[in-house]
Amino acid sequence: MVSEKKYAAPALEKGLDILELLSKQEFGLSQVEIARNLGRSVGEIFRMIVVLQDRGYVMLEPGSDKYMLTTFLFEVAHRTPLVKRLTALAGPSMRRLTVQTNQSAHLVILSGDHILVVGQVDSPGDNIMSVRLGAKIGIWRASSGRVILAHLPKESLLETIEKAPLPEDTTLSTIEDELKHIKEVGHEVMDSYVVGGVVNISAPIIDHSGQAIAALTIPHIKRLDDKMSFRDCAERLLEVTRNLSVSLGGDAAQIE
Repeated sequence: MVSEKKYAAPALEKGLDILELLSKQEFGLSQVEIARNLGRSVGEIFRMIVVLQDRGYVMLEPGSDKYMLTTFLFEVAHRTPLVKRLTALAGPSMRRLTVQTNQSAHLVILSGDHILVVGQVDSPGDNIMSVRLGAKIGIWRASSGRVILAHLPKESLLETIEKAPLPEDTTLSTIEDELKHIKEVGHEVMDSYVVGGVVNISAPIIDHSGQAIAALTIPHIKRLDDKMSFRDCAERLLEVTRNLSVSLGGDAAQIE
């Protein structure tokens, strides 16, 4: 049963609907297309679009009548204390890690039924494999998501599963066993769910509560002239996540 809304703010809801719709579009939408997708008239959304444009959240694609999101919404998200502190702490370590391993690395947090990439550093090499900064990825299609979920209390895990249902070929007991193993080992090494030949090395960043507030991942690609072994890459990643966890108040003994 759908619960009734306690309060209504139609104008705000229209504005949020527009932002959420545009966030899923690669090439933008015209006013007519936005109205059609939202089941509204152009007159209903016109003022909303003007305000969002004036505030810098949306822009007209150059030479077109299509509106698209700017990066401003992402910038606003980065002002939140958790993301700001995480990226400030992790940034230098991630840059050193990519230089040492010649692999890219990205930092993610849990965001509803997805993970959100809040930090990303490319490999210094000519051939790279990276994930776009700001990308939202399904929890069950990313090692990062599984690593974070492995450190959630069962109640929080079940709440997350309600938002992001398990893949059809997976059961709750299977997932719980897999997450338990990830927590015991402290990280996950898994073939990429989306790119062949890429092996993800993902480890949690744990705060004072013992929960993973983020995960750091190397999408490892094997080069013929690699000077660092896969195992050494994993060790460097784990060293970084351990240090970041301790910096955030994580229990060093537990993390080891």
